[in-house]
Amino acid sequence: MLRRKSISIVVLVLFGLLLAFDGYTVIPSWVFAILFFVFSLITICGSFFIQWNYHLTSLHANKTTEKNEIALTFDDGPNPEYTPQVLDLLGQHKAKATFFCIGQHIEKHPELFKRIITEGHSVGNHTYSHSKSFGFFSTKKVTDELNRTIALVKNRTGKQMNLYRPAFGVTNPMIEKAVNQLNIISIGWSVRSLDTTERSETIILDRITSKISKGDVVLLHDTSQKTINVLERLLLFLQEKDLKSVAVDELLQIEAYV
Repeated sequence: MLRRKSISIVVLVLFGLLLAFDGYTVIPSWVFAILFFVFSLITICGSFFIQWNYHLTSLHANKTTEKNEIALTFDDGPNPEYTPQVLDLLGQHKAKATFFCIGQHIEKHPELFKRIITEGHSVGNHTYSHSKSFGFFSTKKVTDELNRTIALVKNRTGKQMNLYRPAFGVTNPMIEKAVNQLNIISIGWSVRSLDTTERSETIILDRITSKISKGDVVLLHDTSQKTINVLERLLLFLQEKDLKSVAVDELLQIEAYV
């Protein structure tokens, strides 16, 4: 697995060697340009592909489990129109899930957030604002956002969240420092539904069902009717395959709260 620190060391060594050889023979400037381009490309990809664990380690699945269990996770809620429908479906199928909630949405819909916890699901931190520019925030600003949501949930429920899912799945050195400072656990996924794209319900469902197996963490969003329709069919599929949906902390054998 590519890690930022390892890649940085390799690039620095190569850069040093090029400079050393440049004293004996002329090294074309394009060689340095290519080295910088490759490093930049790897870093950009590592920032957007959370599964690489490039900047920080996230947990994506538990493929060592002997149980027929998977974890359904929902980002961006609570949503007053769609989260209740998700909860209803989960309740009908006796399934548990994890909701990575946005702090601002918790403030707007406290009773709905309370329902999530009351019905036995776990919750995690999905930042306070879910700003589109979150990937450009300083370490302090990232920490402030996460702390604000942690404090909000603790004041309302008495629970201190230990789980965090990066907004848009983006990671970088500032987010890494904030996660380490707060000593929280970053949660990724092994099956991405792409339910927020223009893809049809059938394509999204086929994407999930063709990939899923025990130990997987599935990324969904409780923000659209399309996801509700997919979830209804997905839960029937899981039942047919004897796969049980549990909270992500149970699947990964970690603590959702501290």
